[in-house]
Amino acid sequence: MENEKIRQFAALTSQSALSGGLKNITFHSPEKGEAQKAKGTLRLIGGSMVMQCETFLTEGRVTQENVKLEEIEEYTLRMFDVFKKADLTDSGGTASLMISKKGAVTLLKKGEIPSASLASAAFAENNRAKNHLLTGGENFLTALGVSDKNGRVHDKKQSKFRQICRFAEYIVEAEKKLARNKKLFVCDLCCGKSYLSFAAYHVLTAVCGREVEMVCVDLKKSVMDFCADIAGKCGMTGMKFLCMNIDDFVPEENPDLVISLHACDIATDIVLRFAVRHRADAVLSTPCCHHQMFAEMDCPALDFISERSILKQKMAAAATDALRLLMLEAEGYKTDATELIDPEDTPKNVMLRAYRKKNWNPSSKEAAEKRERYRETYRFLYGRDPEL
Repeated sequence: MENEKIRQFAALTSQSALSGGLKNITFHSPEKGEAQKAKGTLRLIGGSMVMQCETFLTEGRVTQENVKLEEIEEYTLRMFDVFKKADLTDSGGTASLMISKKGAVTLLKKGEIPSASLASAAFAENNRAKNHLLTGGENFLTALGVSDKNGRVHDKKQSKFRQICRFAEYIVEAEKKLARNKKLFVCDLCCGKSYLSFAAYHVLTAVCGREVEMVCVDLKKSVMDFCADIAGKCGMTGMKFLCMNIDDFVPEENPDLVISLHACDIATDIVLRFAVRHRADAVLSTPCCHHQMFAEMDCPALDFISERSILKQKMAAAATDALRLLMLEAEGYKTDATELIDPEDTPKNVMLRAYRKKNWNPSSKEAAEKRERYRETYRFLYGRDPEL
């Protein structure tokens, strides 16, 4: 199907990609077939910029296609043989196209999508930035079963790969805030199969050019042995895997960076307390479940929410993570909360970030006020004082 508005939208998509401003394009509302949704983003693959398009099919299947920049306009036109709606997000604006059941086409635009000729410099900068992203061809991703020997990410691992890539971007941001001219000491606690451990080590060494010592800790010996074997085969000589309780782990020095992905319930609190106790300069933590507050919350003022289980679950998650950030702030950290990845990939999507303030005075009035705020909030939610 083609008409003038569809051709305009396809041209805008091509223009956005060529300018380097394309953030993503999403096709949805299929008219026929197995395809449920498709999403395209810019990626640097094998040294060339492409639009990597993932099509989500029935039964959880995913297919992937890398479209050359000069072929994006034609590709976009073909997608409207299947999908009836599309949304384009560019750094300068947005565009949406809708095809009604009767065939009427509506094109909406907001902002300004720059032409390729006006944004060549932006594209060059974008091209350099994309060079920092993982391609799927890294040896540790193949060893972990994320991609095949040709660097193609397996369909069932697409969301995991997106998670790893996004986390790698957070690592690059965090590295800029860490001490220079020294070997970095990194701890990954409750590391599990260590997807993010390997990604962090790779990014810090291969992209950021840092010398790194990383210790990964988990309770599953078979998994730690498996990860140690992969590290050896991939030449990641600075990685060490320990099978032990993180409460018993005593690092040889204070870590520059502490990371943790989906440590269950109070395990996240143990990780954060570890980071505080050992004066970690940076913390990246994505919590998992929030059973403790759900079970122990004692706050009559919030009964109008907690009397409904599904709402109590959501409130417990948000309140637990907010309380964790207050604790970190009371200990001299600057904090924020952000999304790790698209919520469609995982509901466990909150990233807690904290950076230790260099000139923090625990005896200051500010420190006392932040500690009291944490205590008051804890008492409000639990009906008791925290164990400090």
